[in-house]
Amino acid sequence: MQARNSREWSSNIMPITEAELPPIPPKRYFTIGEVSELTGVKPHVLRYWEQEFSQLRQVKRRGNRRYYQHHEVLLVRRIRGLLYDDGFTIHGARLRLGQEAAGPVPLTAQAVRAELQSILEWLNGGIGKS
Repeated sequence: MQARNSREWSSNIMPITEAELPPIPPKRYFTIGEVSELTGVKPHVLRYWEQEFSQLRQVKRRGNRRYYQHHEVLLVRRIRGLLYDDGFTIHGARLRLGQEAAGPVPLTAQAVRAELQSILEWLNGGIGKS
């Protein structure tokens, strides 16, 4: 299998920055073409991401047409940012989204105590030294 160069990868997204993406209109369902325009990601890439990201669950209606909801458009924008802006791989982006969904990892009492001790040492080291 041959590695793709950056020109091939960048052709899968439209030349638009995150800040230039249009606002998401207040609709219940969006077609794949509308999602493509709202996220700057081509439709064939969206179909591929549906296979790779279990969090991306579109609704299929008559004629097997895909319809996305508002939260899925936001998710596609997040995936786009992870892959194209932050440089994550598909696997890395999948893991990051899983971590975000799970919420912050709870700290143990020992970890909190160690962190507080290091802060206290840092504060004591800086006081009275000018």
